[in-house]
Amino acid sequence: MQIVTTHKGTDFDGLASLIAATMIYPDAVPVLPKSVNANVRAFMAIHKDLFEILHPREINLDEVTQLIVVDTNSWKRLDGFAPLQERDDLTIHIWDHHHGGDIKADMVRNEGYGSAVTHLILELEARRMVLTPILATLFLIGIYEDTGSLTYPSTTPEDARAVAWLLDRKADLSVLSGFLKQVYGEKQKSVLFEMMKNPERRKVNGYTLSFAAVPIEGHVANLSVVVNMFLDLENSDAAFGVFYDGEGSKCMIIGRSTAENLDMGKLMRTLGGGGHPGAGAAQFKSDFHNPDAVFTMLCNLVENDQVASVQLGDIMSFPVVSVEATTPMETLGELLRERGCTGVPVTDNGKVVGVISRRDFKKIRKEKQLKSPVKAYMTPSVVEIEAEKSPLEAARLMIKHDIGRVPVVEDGRMIGIVTRTDVMRYYYDLIPD
Repeated sequence: MQIVTTHKGTDFDGLASLIAATMIYPDAVPVLPKSVNANVRAFMAIHKDLFEILHPREINLDEVTQLIVVDTNSWKRLDGFAPLQERDDLTIHIWDHHHGGDIKADMVRNEGYGSAVTHLILELEARRMVLTPILATLFLIGIYEDTGSLTYPSTTPEDARAVAWLLDRKADLSVLSGFLKQVYGEKQKSVLFEMMKNPERRKVNGYTLSFAAVPIEGHVANLSVVVNMFLDLENSDAAFGVFYDGEGSKCMIIGRSTAENLDMGKLMRTLGGGGHPGAGAAQFKSDFHNPDAVFTMLCNLVENDQVASVQLGDIMSFPVVSVEATTPMETLGELLRERGCTGVPVTDNGKVVGVISRRDFKKIRKEKQLKSPVKAYMTPSVVEIEAEKSPLEAARLMIKHDIGRVPVVEDGRMIGIVTRTDVMRYYYDLIPD
């Protein structure tokens, strides 16, 4: 007997992978865990008649000869299949996109795509298999959910290629919004309220981290949605929600990160959990008496993270060409032509007081205006950024303020400048090794 199953708390990527696997393994029986997330539950309430799905309690484990696992590589995340760990005669295939895992398999497909179902879709495409519009739509929801509609940093070209193939098979985009809803009810609202009462912020390894610990009574679904909202409200590089039961015997940590070099999945794998670069979670038994100790533990993990962080100090231009506020515009014009730069900072006794660009120089209409000081035409509001910040943060400032260059400061002193060109070179891998 062949069976295919996925992780507890099944999301759309897990469900889509489960169904897609039955097309690749036509003799396999799909086994859906008892616990699924609210969006999947809503989908199955309407579509369950389309799929002949069994539950773990309906499977006689003694009859299982092959186990196909999708969207996870962890025994503890499977529902009711722990006894199969002791079987030496069991063939195991894994289709996943998470790093790590403890299931020893005969075949593993994990190319690190943004979603697990992408692996299976590309296999279906290679086999020239026919999809109904409903199946194509389900598979599309699976990809969109795990890649944030192809916007998460973990998204790969293969995910986009799979989406194009599904759309060509009449996947219905209008259906997505109906099921990819973040469930946010009274319980979630109450938890977020508690998190915002007294959050803690710490600066670690160049990142701003926010923490909140909240006791949880009973089951509260979609805590990840709450942590996402907490991250947005705190406007930090990363946020951690620490949730524990009343007796303090169990602790769950959910982390979210917007920093390009802070791999949340890697941090959570250190704690026995897992996830993606932007999102991760871990659950463990612990005597929870001191939230500050848990925060410190997480800070230590971030501090000791060996992922190289590219900072503005690594890509900025220096020494900086600048002009004094009293410099005549005529002199500025000569400088811009000689240096070939599009703009420079304006200083007054060594302090940056503005920025002036070629665009400002073009405002001159009369020859006598060439004698005017730079300060008469400069943009006086200075947007600065610290050297340990990332290129992503510099890009955000440029977009927000519609500027092409930002002075880089350290201890209040300008040490360099980062331009649009510097940022583009970094993002498009044009910086030489």
